[in-house]
Amino acid sequence: MGFGVFFLLFGVLLYFDSVLLAFGNILFLAGLAVIIGLQRMFNFFFQRSKLRGSAFFLGGVALVLLRWPIVGMVIETYGFVQLFKTFFPVAFGFLGSLVNIPFLSLVRDF
Repeated sequence: MGFGVFFLLFGVLLYFDSVLLAFGNILFLAGLAVIIGLQRMFNFFFQRSKLRGSAFFLGGVALVLLRWPIVGMVIETYGFVQLFKTFFPVAFGFLGSLVNIPFLSLVRDF
């Protein structure tokens, strides 16, 4: 997954290079399958409440693979937000709690 994210970011930095974005998408999905397993990945993407986000995300991946990188990434980003919208408050709460770590609070107060 790390290499997938790297290639996605690198593809965006190089003005939406379709080959890098396609490679990043493939590596990201393959990494997700390796980390959580194929069955759990399938169950995650095809839950009834997440079908809309999955359709946009996987449709965006397909558009990137068909060499429509800008349109594909916009649609893929919308799908990603729809898929993980319930996770964002948890992530932001965790990031907010990082300032309570002693060393980081000293750096912040400096």
